Amino acid sequence: MAGTEFRFVTGGIKAALQQAREAAGGRDIRLGGGVATIRQYLGAGLIDELHLAVRPVLLGAGEALLAGMNLPALGYESFKHVAGERAMHVFLRKRD
Repeated sequence: MAGTEFRFVTGGIKAALQQAREAAGGRDIRLGGGVATIRQYLGAGLIDELHLAVRPVLLGAGEALLAGMNLPALGYESFKHVAGERAMHVFLRKRD
């Protein structure tokens, strides 16, 4: 991950995204964080494309990534899925 830069931002998700865009200089930005972070960005419609690797493993209790989210109403669609040996890869994107 050479060249990766981490910043801690307290001004909210839009401020963090703006700083990431400036730092990226036109390159792709990848969002890092837990379920709560990803849900915030999805709910605000700020994720252009999302790659989910779904693997059938029993983990117990935890946060559900997509529970209660109406992705089509938020403008997202599934545009590709690939069955792998150990996981199903699902790709979502923001509709134009």
